[in-house]
Amino acid sequence: MSIASDLIRGHTDTIILAQLIGGDSYGYQINRAILEKTGSMYELKEATLYTAFRRLEDSGFIFSYWGDEQTGARRRYYSITPQGKEELERLKEDWQQAKSLIDKIINNENGRE
Repeated sequence: MSIASDLIRGHTDTIILAQLIGGDSYGYQINRAILEKTGSMYELKEATLYTAFRRLEDSGFIFSYWGDEQTGARRRYYSITPQGKEELERLKEDWQQAKSLIDKIINNENGRE
C-alpha cells in the first residue's frame, strides 16, 4: 500500500477539508471516517494529521475550538471557514486536472504507443 500512500500523501489538506465540509470534527473522528471510507486501506498518521491542522489553521482555512468536556474527554474540534471551502474547491479542481493528465499518460491517450 506504500504506492497508494505516496500518491495520497500530497493531498492531506484536501482530505481533511473534505471531511470538515460535512461538519465540525476532531482528529480521531476524522481519521476514523477516512479509515471507513477507504475500507481500512488508508489512515493518516497522527503527526501528519495534527501538522496539517496547524497549517490549515495558520492559512485561515479552518479554525479550532475546545468541545464540551462534560461529554467525556475534552476534544479540540475543527471547523472549515469560508476560505477553506473555496480552497477545497480549488484543490478538487487541481486533483481532477492531475487525475486527467495521469490517465492520459498511463492509458496512452492522444499519444504514441
